[in-house]
Amino acid sequence: MIVRLARENEVPALAAIGLDAWEKAVSGVADAQAMRRVAELSFLSFLRSNWFSVSVIETGGAVAGWAAREDKDGTISDLWVEPSLQRNGLGSSLLADLEQRIFTGGFEAAMIRTHVQNAQAIGFFQKHGYAISSLSTAYAPKLDRDVESVGMTKMFVEVAAQQGQQWF
Repeated sequence: MIVRLARENEVPALAAIGLDAWEKAVSGVADAQAMRRVAELSFLSFLRSNWFSVSVIETGGAVAGWAAREDKDGTISDLWVEPSLQRNGLGSSLLADLEQRIFTGGFEAAMIRTHVQNAQAIGFFQKHGYAISSLSTAYAPKLDRDVESVGMTKMFVEVAAQQGQQWF
């Protein structure tokens, strides 16, 4: 496994990974097939504009996932791993890379938001030291419905103090 920054020519492959993982994540919440083209264009637009700051993970010489901070702050906006490769440590490696970048950027915490029915993501982040910090319901125009979401936070200073060490 290698974590590195993305290359511009990888944008289509990264968008495809994001789309596949997104479809799995919204199962039961939205009609992924009806929204597929809009989601695909959204991934492509984001990646075309931000590829230079996107972390990717490759295994066996192929890109297997990616992660990003859309606003370059402490909020993780994207963490996607090809569904067939999930649960093999790839997401954990991507998350560790992002947390390092967030911490060295001067932020005391990392945050993420997902829908409340995304039990796999919630469990993943809890396993990595994140705690639920907010619950909300908001209208999602792309889904044309209210969506309940959960915000999760990991405080770097608190984690380090509990472990008796400095963070990173």
